[in-house]
Amino acid sequence: MMTKCLLFDCDGTLVDSERLSNLGVVIKFDELGIKLDADELMAQYRGWELAKVFEQLSAEFGVTLPSHFVAEYRTVVAGLFDSELQPIAGIKAALDLLPGPKAVVSNGPADKMKQALALCGLTRYFGSNIYSAYDIGIWKPDPAIYTFAAKGMGFDSKDCIVIEDGLVGVEAGYNAGMQTLFYNRFNQTCAFSSVVTFNAMDELPRLLNGS
Repeated sequence: MMTKCLLFDCDGTLVDSERLSNLGVVIKFDELGIKLDADELMAQYRGWELAKVFEQLSAEFGVTLPSHFVAEYRTVVAGLFDSELQPIAGIKAALDLLPGPKAVVSNGPADKMKQALALCGLTRYFGSNIYSAYDIGIWKPDPAIYTFAAKGMGFDSKDCIVIEDGLVGVEAGYNAGMQTLFYNRFNQTCAFSSVVTFNAMDELPRLLNGS
């Protein structure tokens, strides 16, 4: 098992960033006079490509976002990360027990991923093995983002295991032909019967070493 390559999502899987990222959306849309709820946004859009989230919200509320909106949003979120970001509970202990090759594969920008990993003390587990949808031009749920990462890591898809917290990413991993583990903190229903669901990161080493 440990000769296999582990491909981790970032937001919500390694770092507890999902609510902070959505709080940034709340802050920016509040400036446009639109009231949103971070928890509702997180439930609806977890793992989505940011452009699609903003496109849907803009259509729903009938607003055109200013050209500088995304850049300002990124600045707000970076500040929230600096002050509040934490690693997912139990992830460091789990990673310490998983010595094989590992990479991070995310719909987020590389700079955001690197900032998040550094703030949470996780950089050493992944080094430069970071695959961003923005660099590749492929966003989950497209499985090609995971097949690209596998090739970059020097592995066949069948020799990679995906660890994800959102259904968008789970779909991508499953359709890439990779064993997929769903860190299902919010007890969502997964349509793929072969996907292994777990609720706490301390379960991860046992699941991987026992497979």
